[in-house]
Amino acid sequence: LPKTHRSNTAGRWMLSLPLKSVNNLVKDARKVQQTILMVGDITDIYVTSFQKMLRDDSFTVEELGAIAFGYTKLLEESNDVLTELKNVVNITTLSMTDKERMDVVERCHSKMKRYRNLVSYYTNKNIGVSYLRAKKRNDLDRIMGLYGSMDERYW
Repeated sequence: LPKTHRSNTAGRWMLSLPLKSVNNLVKDARKVQQTILMVGDITDIYVTSFQKMLRDDSFTVEELGAIAFGYTKLLEESNDVLTELKNVVNITTLSMTDKERMDVVERCHSKMKRYRNLVSYYTNKNIGVSYLRAKKRNDLDRIMGLYGSMDERYW
């Protein structure tokens, strides 16, 4: 190959390195944003569903306390992930490389996604218990109305 072709190829390769780095940082920023938004999703699922469960006479006071305890644990654990993410994003020391930061962001994103799915699963299981109890009492209409229209039902 002529000398100019080799130098152009090397130059393009050298220019592409910062672009890859920027691209990874942009992906990283999106994952940070998505992770923070998932905290809102988790909170919305909890608040909306638990308010409905409080109006549901299928649950005893003790059961509602246990359900609230379960939500509290899941919220605490998701908050721990958010704290870990905050510590990496707002870090002022140079003790971590960009790769290490990106790995932590990826891990936090995956954990938060798992917690969001766990909160949904936990909610669906609790609503399922209510549904089965209502079916046994022949009171399905009230329970079906409480937890949403046909389009809103996710359990």
